[in-house]
Amino acid sequence: MSKARLLLATERRAIVGLAGLYATRMLGLFMVLPVLALNADHLAGATPLLVGLALGIYGLTQAVLQIPFGMLSDRVGRKPIIAAGLGLFLIGSVVAAQADTIAMMIAGRSLQGSGAVAAAIMALLADQTREQVRTAAMATIGLSIGVAFAVAMVLGPLISSHFGLAGVFYFTAMLAVLGLVVLWKLVPPAPRRRGHRDVGIDRGQLKSIIGRTDLWRMDASIFSLHLVLMAIFTAVPFRLVEAGIAEPRHGLVYLGVMGLSFVAMVPLVIVAEKRRKMKLMCLGAIGTITLSLLGLGVAGSGLVALVGWLFAFFTAFNLLEATLPSMISKLAPAGAKGTAMGVYSTSQFLGAFLGGVLGGFLSQQFGLSAVFLGVALLAAGWFVLMLGMTAPKHLSSEVVVLSDEHQGDALETLMARFADVAGVEDVMVVPEERTAYLKVDRSRLDTEALSRLTGVRD
Repeated sequence: MSKARLLLATERRAIVGLAGLYATRMLGLFMVLPVLALNADHLAGATPLLVGLALGIYGLTQAVLQIPFGMLSDRVGRKPIIAAGLGLFLIGSVVAAQADTIAMMIAGRSLQGSGAVAAAIMALLADQTREQVRTAAMATIGLSIGVAFAVAMVLGPLISSHFGLAGVFYFTAMLAVLGLVVLWKLVPPAPRRRGHRDVGIDRGQLKSIIGRTDLWRMDASIFSLHLVLMAIFTAVPFRLVEAGIAEPRHGLVYLGVMGLSFVAMVPLVIVAEKRRKMKLMCLGAIGTITLSLLGLGVAGSGLVALVGWLFAFFTAFNLLEATLPSMISKLAPAGAKGTAMGVYSTSQFLGAFLGGVLGGFLSQQFGLSAVFLGVALLAAGWFVLMLGMTAPKHLSSEVVVLSDEHQGDALETLMARFADVAGVEDVMVVPEERTAYLKVDRSRLDTEALSRLTGVRD
């Protein structure tokens, strides 16, 4: 391995601390999913529609505020903004824990989501890591989110069965306090803030990114995926009760389903990435989600069928959670991955919001089966939309620092020199940042020529 790609001690601390911070926050948001619908009957004014709104409202405030919070962190500092976001999450958790009306619960969940620090955390991680190790650092964050979701599915029902719904929210408040401790004690002092076009959002790129068909298909996919996820959690807990599983044992069901689905997902990710079958795996996963939703809609009270369809759903869900960000990275132009990921994340949270509302509406108006069948229809439309996608080229992002010898070169000259390197498919040079953003085909990349051009040696 190149010495440049070995982690420094400060980078290791930053990655561990920020991944843990991100994961604990998402754990707090996810833990309520398997328990809120079942335990909302004590809230005055509760209806299935309003319970669905309470489930998904965090997505709306998160979507609206994450980009402004990220931009504000560029001006006033990463850590103060992250701390403020965790403070809002803490207040929202306490409000939700003390809620005795559905309106108060919605307000608490809204406050939880308003602590929209995802973009600021990713920007701080970029500040704390070199370009050579940043991709691996970001992947660690992604893995931590997946683990947090699986743990939340188990932990939520366990805590709820012993301490009630309020106990779940008090636990999330404790996680927020823990996050503040990690932020100030474990994460290293923030260095000088820099621009990171592969992490942060560039407002000048937003119009072109939103207008690209290949990227908005990815945005539509993550929107639909989280819409479906949030919608079904207005009904799945009741299906488990109908199948004879008491609430305290729901966590065991989710543990088995999530564990097996992760195992089943791994070889599919390998096929998608190593054998370059991204489009096939994507369509297969969407098709599986559609079929599993249909199955859940007509499964009745049979436990075996219910668990089988949930296993199929979460295997496909986890596969898409792992591969859609990879596809965004491959499709985004050089120097625009951060902007593309910002739009993608906003789409995800909007999907979660509308999914909760749609699930609650369908459940209230037509019953539990209608929730699954309604979102199955949406998933079928999603599948048709994705039939027209072009399989992404297997390109990787590369960020290189320009050496002093390039200071006097014209922009066109620099871009031409990078473009002439075998395997470089796209390039953006930003002289004022002394940085070049590349999209490369690693199977053809002439690493020696690139090293000579940048002055980097192993």
